[in-house]
Amino acid sequence: MTSMSYPYCAGNDPMPFDSSDLLSLCKRRGFIWPSYEIYGGVAGMFDYGPLGCVLKNNIVEAWRSIYKSREGFIEIDSETVNPVAVFKASGHVDQFSDLMTYCKECKEPFRADHLAKGHHENPDILTPKQLEDLFVKNNIKCPECKGELGPVEDFNLMFKTTIGPGSSRIGYLRPETAQGIFVNYLNLYRYNREKLPLGVIQTGRGYRNEIAPRQGMIRMREFNMMEVELFVDPDNKDWDRFPEIENEKMTLIPQDGREITLTVGEAVGKGVIVNRVLAYFVYTTQQLLMKLGLDPARIRFRQHLSDEMAHYAADCWDAEALLSYGWTEITGIADRGCWDLSRHSEFSGVDMTHFRRFDEPREVEMDVVKAKHKALGPKFKGKAKDIAAAIESKQPKDVVNNMITIPADSETMQLGDEFFEVVRIKEKISGERVIPHVIEPSYGLDRIFYSILEHAYSYDEKDDYVTLRLRPGVAPIKVGVFPLMDKDGLDVLSLSVYEGLQMSGIESYYDTSGAIGRRYARMDEIGTPWCITVDYESVEKGKNNGTVTIRDRDTREQKRIKIDDVNSVIKELLAGKGFGTL
Repeated sequence: MTSMSYPYCAGNDPMPFDSSDLLSLCKRRGFIWPSYEIYGGVAGMFDYGPLGCVLKNNIVEAWRSIYKSREGFIEIDSETVNPVAVFKASGHVDQFSDLMTYCKECKEPFRADHLAKGHHENPDILTPKQLEDLFVKNNIKCPECKGELGPVEDFNLMFKTTIGPGSSRIGYLRPETAQGIFVNYLNLYRYNREKLPLGVIQTGRGYRNEIAPRQGMIRMREFNMMEVELFVDPDNKDWDRFPEIENEKMTLIPQDGREITLTVGEAVGKGVIVNRVLAYFVYTTQQLLMKLGLDPARIRFRQHLSDEMAHYAADCWDAEALLSYGWTEITGIADRGCWDLSRHSEFSGVDMTHFRRFDEPREVEMDVVKAKHKALGPKFKGKAKDIAAAIESKQPKDVVNNMITIPADSETMQLGDEFFEVVRIKEKISGERVIPHVIEPSYGLDRIFYSILEHAYSYDEKDDYVTLRLRPGVAPIKVGVFPLMDKDGLDVLSLSVYEGLQMSGIESYYDTSGAIGRRYARMDEIGTPWCITVDYESVEKGKNNGTVTIRDRDTREQKRIKIDDVNSVIKELLAGKGFGTL
């Protein structure tokens, strides 16, 4: 029997693979469904069906098993609607946009950089004018009707809303879960007894008003994220567990475009990855993706080019999977520096630092900002105390042209030097305050979900037979249970086996419909690793009395095991025991 798994072939080039075949399977078998399909659907939106929900949850639990159980990170769940101030501070209000163009004829909108692919090596870095010139030079037309393209302009991707009655308080649906962690930094820092490193994880929905989503689950308007924010001392970007993985290998594409294979230790030693803690979590991402069942030959890590690197990032790597769409980003791992906490501290006026203790106290001279209380009292009366505290939270570098800016309610206030002064003091200190840096592995759950399915998809051309070779740990159903015939006591015994598995927490499926071969095929198509069949030998007297057959999905090998051992055998298989050793 010959079969092939798509879309990989020699040389890492995509084989012909129609993603609609997989999406059709997903819809038919209850993995995902187009949202609002009875009303014509909405592009870039999908609902998870019964099997999809279980697979999605299994992915999340595998992720938690690494970050929460192994690494000891803590988990929160924050709001999806955020006030405008949060995204002003984060930069999303001013900078979170894609370049869009319209067809002048059919009015269809398009991502301008997507239309430029194949005509420029990195369209993401082009300005609107450069994209317009590229369209003219290469005679690029509307993909739908071949009409002329209109001007290129910015389109902010956030969904805007209002908080409460009226329209005075603006809010946005979050485009990422990260900001909920950053604004809770002080609460998390206190919970962690004011120690670093501090690792925080969060799962949840994000929302991006994509211009023209056309790649199934790869580009969605409402999507699921698994984000990790690790706060570290800026002068100590190491990780205690680094020696455990420093000899493991990864495929990397640094900024020079070479594809290289290095150990984690070599990647740091040669300066390919900037520090040990970032390298550790790049490799951790590889561990997770392989644990979930992605093909190692179809995983690589690509470093952001200097002209696509975020201005605040010291380094950033994308985990990419080879799919029918080509190499596709499914996770980003970045050293974000101190950008996030610095910005929220600046916009909120709240101190978001870490107190780094010295081994011995030190005597230092320093310049500090002091409030002039005698001037503040008569001017601001009852608010003078709060204003003085806001002034003294500032640093001398915050004084510009003898003026200082402090937060005041939802606005800001500028004060002249009649209300403050910069003075030099000498004091003995036991430590210093530093702004933590952030290491962020950010996982696109829906993209990982789809990548798992595509990498697991195996099609036998000769028999027109589909098998999803899902890892048992993520497979939504672990065991199919069938009576050979739905009578003669086989059904009663089968139900007993099925209920025993379910009560043991092993997701199972009971099926009496159709020939046994068809039932096997249905289970193979949804990725069920094993099937238990109760036949007449199971109930007859003789040497096989009290036994059932167990079938392996990938080898199609069958063995007989005792009914009393079914639960323990499945648990051993889930723990990694080979089917051939039964």
